[in-house]
Amino acid sequence: MTLRTALPARRRLLSTLALAMLPTAPAWSQGYPAKPIKMVVGYAPGGSVDMAARIAADVIAAQIGATVVVDNQSGAAGAVAAQRLVNSPADGYTLLTGSSNEMAATGQVNPAQKYDPLKDMTSIGLIATAPVLLVASPRTNVKSLAEFIELTRRNPGKFSYGSSGVGSTLHFAGELIKQRAGIFMTHIPYRSTSSLTTDLVGGTLDFAMISPTAAVPFIQGGRIVPLGVTSATRMASLPNVPALGENPQLKGYELSGWFALAGPVNLPPEVTQRLRTALATGLKDPAIRKRLEAGGSVPATGNEDLAKIMRDDVAKFAGLVKFANMKD
Repeated sequence: MTLRTALPARRRLLSTLALAMLPTAPAWSQGYPAKPIKMVVGYAPGGSVDMAARIAADVIAAQIGATVVVDNQSGAAGAVAAQRLVNSPADGYTLLTGSSNEMAATGQVNPAQKYDPLKDMTSIGLIATAPVLLVASPRTNVKSLAEFIELTRRNPGKFSYGSSGVGSTLHFAGELIKQRAGIFMTHIPYRSTSSLTTDLVGGTLDFAMISPTAAVPFIQGGRIVPLGVTSATRMASLPNVPALGENPQLKGYELSGWFALAGPVNLPPEVTQRLRTALATGLKDPAIRKRLEAGGSVPATGNEDLAKIMRDDVAKFAGLVKFANMKD
């Protein structure tokens, strides 16, 4: 063998060895999914997060040909299910449909929360945003956002507002109103929407931050008064309710809840991308979008950067914790 023929042969051998040494996807991931996927959700069946979870489960099942089982495990504003996700193997067979509560908010006020959503989760994709409504009890005689700001500013500490709990997205939305408008109200945390609406309708509670889904039946019955929505623009389903940011005192206001799909940290990139593509594709389906809108949500486009949304909201919530001196 001459030197001229030996060198190409050696180069081919070295190239083959180099390719063999390159990292490859685990063998199991190439056949993913090979078994049912469990989608944990940290809230009871029938609520807005559960609804988003079941829609996401249908989308993933249809797009990647998997069996997806929704597993409700409520507790600690979604944090119990989130911790379960974090403790699960990063193999794509345990996912979380979570909300802005457990994926950004609750850790700011709950020292017992052991996970960091920014470090311990793999963001897959946004499912929908969930604007919040500022509403008034008829007993306040407040009919508009301007009247609300004027009344509460003239009477610091006299009025109360309710939310779904300390450190919840609804609580942060209320504190941001106070910060931007320079007003003071007493925050009343509630464990259930039913008790909140009972007190609001009865006049025991003056104002509230509440989900549109929970509020609409009472608005239609004239039992509570909608004052504004926390999204940057008005909701298509409530076109006569202004965005809070339309008021000069709250210019630029925006703080909506959201629902998203996540996996444990170190989820293999190829599995993450497959799930991400499946979710984005499914969200383009008009029937899926209609289901989300029927629940009072604004469907995601599939192009959002969930990791950035989480980082931005964690920073925003941390600032509001200091402003309001929040304690769980």
